[in-house]
Amino acid sequence: MSGDGTAGTGSQVALVTGGYDHTIKLWQAHSGVCLRTMQHPDSQVNGLEINPSGQMVAACGYQHIRMYDLASANPDPVLNFEGVTKNVSRVGFHEKGTWMYTGGEDCTARIWDLRVGRQFQCQRIFQVPAPVNAVALHPDQTQLVVGGQSGIIHMWDLRTDHNEQLIPEAEASIQDIAIDPEGRLMAAVTNRGSCYVWALGGSPPRPVPRKQLHAHDKYALRCKFSLDSTMLVTTSGDCSARVWRTSDWSLLHELRHDAQRWVWDAAFTVDSRYLFTGSSDSYARLWDLEKGTLEREYCGHQKPITALAFRDQAV
Repeated sequence: MSGDGTAGTGSQVALVTGGYDHTIKLWQAHSGVCLRTMQHPDSQVNGLEINPSGQMVAACGYQHIRMYDLASANPDPVLNFEGVTKNVSRVGFHEKGTWMYTGGEDCTARIWDLRVGRQFQCQRIFQVPAPVNAVALHPDQTQLVVGGQSGIIHMWDLRTDHNEQLIPEAEASIQDIAIDPEGRLMAAVTNRGSCYVWALGGSPPRPVPRKQLHAHDKYALRCKFSLDSTMLVTTSGDCSARVWRTSDWSLLHELRHDAQRWVWDAAFTVDSRYLFTGSSDSYARLWDLEKGTLEREYCGHQKPITALAFRDQAV
């Protein structure tokens, strides 16, 4: 996004939303116009991630992981990943796009090799004792952090297969995990509204407790760091997204709208000046983080928006 709140041009700019209405929508970020609607039959969309080239978006749902071509008019998925059961909750990519990772209610995190033609295979499986809600890849690309309903955070070293475990809060489900782009901070939110922050240092990175925030009074859903690492957003069932300063963990903004209801997902722009949110009222919204004001709404979904992804980086 540029300084006046308008997105650049070209295929590398993409706001993508998905939800309970079994569709994925591609938006023109600066105007609010829906450019295309893609079909996600069989289930809601649990997670979305745009691949490093900016050409494809991966969507995960119930027993499915699908890939859609953002540059094509084709409304249907161009790739399907088979062999998963139950809900797939998270999806993400290696920085070079050579592999993809997922996590889900089958109690696994998986790595999928994307270099072997169109028959993509699950290359590695990491089994944990409970359904997985969150998976995050460290910026050094060597460690996957996995969290779920058991309340345990597993730090899986992809080079050695060794894993360290954290339990920040007894009997609280880990709903999401984020690592800042510099690889120095890790955050996790729970179903009790808590947010835990660790400093990461060493190789492999090891967590040192930094801060515990009472982020929300109800269920926390997502946490993400801004690309300049100065902010952390948490979203919740309390109908708000809250933006925290990472310098002192004070509250910068509470982003609310009268109609908003549960805020399921959020994404910062690359300049860290704006934030997108997706909500149960079926709207996505763009917020100005310098002013704390609502800038734009994206209307088109018929049911709750549960996942979104944004990319405005030049490739």
